[in-house]
Formats: sequence, structure tokens, C-alpha cells
Amino acid sequence: MIRPAGPNEKSSFPENPSSALEMMMEHYGSAVLRTAYFYLGDRHLAEDVSQEVFIRAFRNWAAFRGDSSVKTWLTRITINLCRDKLGLKAMLEQPTDPLLLQRTESYSVEEEALERLNRTEILRNIAKLPAHYHEVIYLFYYLDLATREIAEVTESPEGTVRGRLHRARELLGQYLVKEGLTQ
Repeated sequence: MIRPAGPNEKSSFPENPSSALEMMMEHYGSAVLRTAYFYLGDRHLAEDVSQEVFIRAFRNWAAFRGDSSVKTWLTRITINLCRDKLGLKAMLEQPTDPLLLQRTESYSVEEEALERLNRTEILRNIAKLPAHYHEVIYLFYYLDLATREIAEVTESPEGTVRGRLHRARELLGQYLVKEGLTQ
């Protein structure tokens, strides 16, 4: 498995929380935003969660022991915040009138990429999977986390993660065959 270049261990980051934060945002900002968007499906909520992730990382940098990689730690924070946000979002009344959901006229390149990513057939089918299955698919294939790291992030046994990943692949394959996207 090819790992992205860049620092991943706490020892690769400056001790100063401000400098470490800057480095984390530079190396993992896009991944945090994509993960939040994947979970929440809302650009504005994803941006809010991304900001909160880095605020928490800044506040807890000294307490972070480095038992997991920085990427795994940030991913865990992101997922926990998304789960919290989803709980709140479910309780709040969401506007259904399209006029209330107006989009801004200008998009950043990153926003356009997120929109294209959201429209892909495979992601659409991944979203049909039960939450615990699409979570492991996303973490494994899109964030390139190992099953051990996914176990840390989701606070599940590694065997459970491997089982979920196997079952998710099977279900996704069935969905893709059913839609004629593969044989």
C-alpha cells in the first residue's frame, strides 16, 4: 500500500502547537474536509467540522501522546465530530424549500472537486451501504488507512473492521452489478 508523502508521526511535527497546527492543516486539511463532507453531505457543515477539528487538535496537541499517527488522530476527531453533528442535524428541522437552499455563485476548486466526487456512481452506491460499511470503505480506500488504523479510529476490534470491509465489498459489488456498472 502506497502511503502519502509527508509527516505522519508526532515526532515529525514541531512541539509548538501553533507551528504543528499550521503543518497539520497544510498536510491534512483537504483530507479532513473531504472526510467531513463524506459523512455530512453538506459543504457548510463540513467546513464547520473541519475548523473544529483543527481547533481541538491545537488545544490537545500537548496531550496527544503519538500512540497513533497524526492522520489517524485527526481522522478520529473528524469522525467523532461528524457523528455529533449528525445527531444534532437529525434533531433540527431542515429546510426543504429549494429557495432556502440557495448556493453561492462562486465555487473554489476544492468545492467543485467535492461536487464531482459526490456525483460519481461508485460513491452514490457506497452511500447506499449501511453506515458502518460505508465508513470502512471510505477510510480504507479514500483515506488509505490500514485496518489497524481504522480499528483505532472507529474504536472497533481489527477483526470486526476486516469483516465489515469484506462484507462492504460484497454488498458494493452486488449494487454495482445490479446497476450494470460491472459484471
